[in-house]
Amino acid sequence: MCTLHIVCILHNMSMDREPELVNIEYELTLLSRYHALAQRAELLLDRSAYLLLGRLELQQPMSLKELSCAFSLDISTINRQIGALRRQGLVERVEDPDGGLARKVRPTAQGLAKLRADRAHSTAGVAKALREWTPEQRFALGDLLRQFNTSVESLEGREWPRPNQV
Repeated sequence: MCTLHIVCILHNMSMDREPELVNIEYELTLLSRYHALAQRAELLLDRSAYLLLGRLELQQPMSLKELSCAFSLDISTINRQIGALRRQGLVERVEDPDGGLARKVRPTAQGLAKLRADRAHSTAGVAKALREWTPEQRFALGDLLRQFNTSVESLEGREWPRPNQV
């Protein structure tokens, strides 16, 4: 979910009676700004490739329609993005393992390698930003972010898969 959708959700709540929501909205805006300013030149994937490969890593293979629903994007947009990933050798088309007619896509070894390299770079950036935090504070932040994201997913009616981690 993009920051604009989050802002709209928060805006619909009463800001006068809940000033902490104004603060949360502001901090989310800054967070999205900092993410956008990340050192993209050092990364191997653009944002859409990173997000698509990340989803396919957790739930594969997926059809274009399934990806379209998962990302709330028009199927033509997904088709264009997957086409670019296919040309780069980052995903491949496969038969539906359940015997369906629609072809599905899954990440290639090269796609997963680039995803994991970019994730390591991003994780290192998070570690640098949180270097003064205690492990307890970092766990608490992770728990709160997961709770927030789960609440947003519930409002949208679309659960996002998560790796089996802490």
